[in-house]
Amino acid sequence: MSFYEELKRRNVVKVAVLYVVFSWLLLQVTDVLSSLLPVPEWAGALVVMLLILGFFPVMVFSWVYELTPEGLKREKDIDRDQSIVGQTGKKINVLIIVMLGLTIGVVALDRLMPHQPAPAEAEGNSTETPVETTDQEPTAADPTAMAGSRFAPAPDRSIAVLPFADMSPDKDQEYFTDGLSEELLNLLAKIPELRVASRTSAFSYKGKDIRIAEVAEQLNVAHILEGSIRKSGNRVRITAQLIDADEDVHLWSETWDRTLDDVFAIQDEIASNVVDQLKVTLLGAAPVQTETDPQAYNLFLQARHLARQGSEKSMLRSIEMLDEVLALDPVYARAWGSLASNYINLAGNSLIDRDEGYAKAKDAANRAMEIDPDFGPAYSILAWYYENYAGDYQESARYHEKALTLAPNNESVLNSVAAFFSGLGREKEAIAIYRKLIERDPINATTWHNIGIAYFNDRDLDKATESFDRAIDVSPDMLLARIFQGYMFYLKDDYQPYLDAYARLSDDTGSELYRLLSEAAAYPFMGRDAEGARAMEQFEREYGDSWTYVIATVHARQGRTDEAFEWLERAYQI
Repeated sequence: MSFYEELKRRNVVKVAVLYVVFSWLLLQVTDVLSSLLPVPEWAGALVVMLLILGFFPVMVFSWVYELTPEGLKREKDIDRDQSIVGQTGKKINVLIIVMLGLTIGVVALDRLMPHQPAPAEAEGNSTETPVETTDQEPTAADPTAMAGSRFAPAPDRSIAVLPFADMSPDKDQEYFTDGLSEELLNLLAKIPELRVASRTSAFSYKGKDIRIAEVAEQLNVAHILEGSIRKSGNRVRITAQLIDADEDVHLWSETWDRTLDDVFAIQDEIASNVVDQLKVTLLGAAPVQTETDPQAYNLFLQARHLARQGSEKSMLRSIEMLDEVLALDPVYARAWGSLASNYINLAGNSLIDRDEGYAKAKDAANRAMEIDPDFGPAYSILAWYYENYAGDYQESARYHEKALTLAPNNESVLNSVAAFFSGLGREKEAIAIYRKLIERDPINATTWHNIGIAYFNDRDLDKATESFDRAIDVSPDMLLARIFQGYMFYLKDDYQPYLDAYARLSDDTGSELYRLLSEAAAYPFMGRDAEGARAMEQFEREYGDSWTYVIATVHARQGRTDEAFEWLERAYQI
C-alpha cells in the first residue's frame, strides 16, 4: 500500500479537508463579528496564524490515533480487522457537508447585512511599508482620483494638531509654541493606529479665523487638537483641548502650570489622553517624548524654527544654536539629525563648500544613528547623501529601506523615498507614496505637483493634469505647476488652451519666454508655419543658452531631426 493510500485509509486526507472547511467557517464568522463588535484589526491575522499553526499537529494526531468504540487509541494498537475507520470516514463526510453549508450561510448573511463604509486607509494609520503599488484604478477615497473630488468620510481615529496660540505677554514665543505643537504632532504620528494630518496642512491655518468643522473637513480628520501656550522665563502654562469636529463638542481639556523641566511629561500626558479619548487600542507601548536638558530643548526648538526659514543666514545661525544644544547634551540624537539636515541643505544649494558640507552632514547623521539606532530620519539623510553626493544608489536604497522600516509615517522620509523612486523611473512606487502623503497632507501644493510629475513620467496625462490643477487650486502662484499644467494641453494636441496658458504666464511673470516658446511649439501644428519659425528664431536667440534641451525637444517633435541633435549636442556641452 502506498503512503497516499495509507493516508486515505487512516482518514488523514478527510481530516485535512475537514480542517480547511472548519478554518474557512471560523474566518467567515470572525469577519462578520469584526463588523459588529469593536474587535481589534489584528484579530483576523491572529486567527489565521493560529489556524496555520494548528494544521500540522492535527494531521499528526489523525495519523497516530484512531477513533474506536472504546475511545481514542493509537493506530498501531488496533487490529485492522476490528478497525472502524470506514465508519469514521462517513461521519467526517457528513461534518464536511454540514460545515460547508454553515459557511455558505455565514457568507450569505455577511452579504445581506448593511456595513458602514471602511475608512480610507492612510499612511498615518498603517504599519505597512508605504511603497506597495496596485494596478487598480483609484477609488473615490483616493484624493488623486479627480481634481475636484472629495475624500471618503474621515476615519474616527484621525486627528489634526493645529498650531497652539502664543499667549505670552510679548508675543515673542512663536518658535516655542510652533515647536511644541509640532512635537505633539510627531509624537501622535508615531502611533500606527492613529492617522495624523501633516504639519504642512495643519499649520496652514495658523492665524486664520476658520471654523473647526471646516478645518476638519478640508483635512479629512474627525478630531482637532488645539490649545495655547504662555511662556515666561522658566514657567510655562499649556492649555490643550480635543474637539470632536463632527459633533463640535469638547471631548477633553486640561491646563498645566509647570516649569520647562516638565514639558516632556506634559507632551506624553496629552498624547496619552488623545489615545484614551479616541479609544485607540495600541499594539505596542505608547510613544514617549525624547527628553533632554530643558535649556537644550528650548535652543533646539529655536534652531529648528530658524532652519525652516530656508535662508543661508538662518540656517547658519541654526547650526550655531545646534552646536550649543550639543554642548549641553552631546547625546541628543535629534539635534545631530537637525545638524545633518542643515548641512545637506546648505551644501545642496551651494551655500557652503559642497564637499565639506556633505562630509559634515554624513558625520552628524552617523552620530545620530550611533546614539539612537532607531532614529529613522538619520538613515534618510544618509540615503540622500549616497544618492546625491556619492552616487551610490545601491547604498542609498539600503538606507531608504531602513528609514522606512523605522519611520513609516515620517513625512521627510516618505518624500525622500518617493523622489528616489522617481529618479530611478519607478513612477508607480513613487505615486503610491505620494498618495499616502496626500491623504495626510491634502493641501500641500508641492506634493500635488510632485505626484503630477510622477503621473506625467508614467504617461498618464489625465491624472497628471488633475494633479497640477489641484496644486494650483492650493497655491495659484506656483510657477512650476502652471508650466506643466499648460504643457499638458500641448501634449494632448490642444494647442489654443496651451497658447492661452503660456500667454498668461508671460503676462504674470513679465517674461516673453513662455509666449515665445508656446508659439514656436504650437504654431506649426496649427498651419501657421511662418509665425512659428519667427517665434523659434527669436526664442533660440534670446534663450538658447539656458533652454537648450527644450529647443531640441521642439525641433524633434516637429520632425527636424538634424536640428534636434544639434541642440542636444549643445545641451550636452553645457
